[in-house]
Amino acid sequence: MITKPALTLEDARCIATAAEAEAHRHGWAVAIAVVDDGGHLLWLQRLDGAAPISAQIAPAKARSAALGRRESRAYEEMIDQGRTSFLSAPGLEAMLEGGVPISADGHCIGAVGVSGVKSSEDAQIARAAIAALGAERTQA
Repeated sequence: MITKPALTLEDARCIATAAEAEAHRHGWAVAIAVVDDGGHLLWLQRLDGAAPISAQIAPAKARSAALGRRESRAYEEMIDQGRTSFLSAPGLEAMLEGGVPISADGHCIGAVGVSGVKSSEDAQIARAAIAALGAERTQA
């Protein structure tokens, strides 16, 4: 059997807190989703002022990143480069930048999805949140 790390509720809370702080630092109203390695929702929050649809897009971006083990941006780029048949890939709903996988000990253990501002800013928030989790684990 393979043993690998897994996200805990405390990890999801840490990620969400860091994502919220990054969003507030820039005045961005977003939705933040954290999923496990199977794309199952662990945490979802929509900051005040974020569009209601962002609460559906953020988990979908996170799910795409977790299941594909890569940033959701990779799918957007494939489609932009003409591989439109990828739009029919099963299980992938939000192939837009803003979903970032979380890795630990060489394993994908989940992902963060953010929606509400420019896609590159969504990804910036997700990366900052994941970096905070790494710092938290290092200090523990």
